[in-house]
Amino acid sequence: MPELPDITVYIEALERRIVGQSLVRTELLSPFLLRTAEPPLVELVGHVVTRIARLGKRICLYFEHGPVLVMHLMIAGRLQWRDDNRGKGARNVQARLYFDNGTVSFTEAGNKKRAAWHVLANADAVAEMDPGGIEIGGCDLETFAARLTRSNHTLKRALTDPRLFSGIGNAYSDEILHGAGLSPVKQTQKLADDDITRLFHAVNDTITRWTERLRQATGDKFPAKVTAFHEDMAVHGRYGQPCPACRTTVQRIRYADNELNYCPRCQTDGKLLADRALSRLLKKDWPKTIEALENSE
Repeated sequence: MPELPDITVYIEALERRIVGQSLVRTELLSPFLLRTAEPPLVELVGHVVTRIARLGKRICLYFEHGPVLVMHLMIAGRLQWRDDNRGKGARNVQARLYFDNGTVSFTEAGNKKRAAWHVLANADAVAEMDPGGIEIGGCDLETFAARLTRSNHTLKRALTDPRLFSGIGNAYSDEILHGAGLSPVKQTQKLADDDITRLFHAVNDTITRWTERLRQATGDKFPAKVTAFHEDMAVHGRYGQPCPACRTTVQRIRYADNELNYCPRCQTDGKLLADRALSRLLKKDWPKTIEALENSE
């Protein structure tokens, strides 16, 4: 799923192309994408895009006279741009927005149609969709600590909860926790002050660094091949590969449609976190430490 750095770069690319442009026409190809009936999508036609903003992991296109198109890419949703309005070139297209200077195509791969568009009447309606997570980079350490420890959850869950923090998902939470040297299953209300400070700086450093890297990689082009897996990431998507900091093999825990990745030496004092499926299968044979895992290979 595109997260804060990816969404930021998408927005910046869209701003350079469609802010100040009038929407010529729309093309809705998937009946599952649009989740609202009023106002209708066609009502946006003829209106100028005045600004583009982020709401968590959503992209909000504000039009003159009030209406707003809110796009949630979810896991497989992506945006593409063409410098013409022929409406060709992209695969798995769910919808298109045609402007005089080009076309925005909204694509979604796979059979699970989770991406969503909402057409809202005004900015007040957008505010009602806000889950309330605080913006990274827009808060100080005290505010961050209060939000983090407001209730007791695992760090992984807390960082990815949109009611607590805005724009962080599965990929960058793995990178943040590795940068902070903290276990993803550590409880938020059991953190020492030094842990919270280290996590605060890791959050800001990770998000800032990756946003800048994606900006530089994109340049003036429109973002292409947006993915949750980047070759230079430390642990996310790197199961079975060496940790760049200590060379220990990166481990994972699978859950639902996701997985978390971590370095047991850097983050969990050498302990292996129990993957529910494997640990249930192996029972007493499940290795508890790095050494036990290495000896079993």
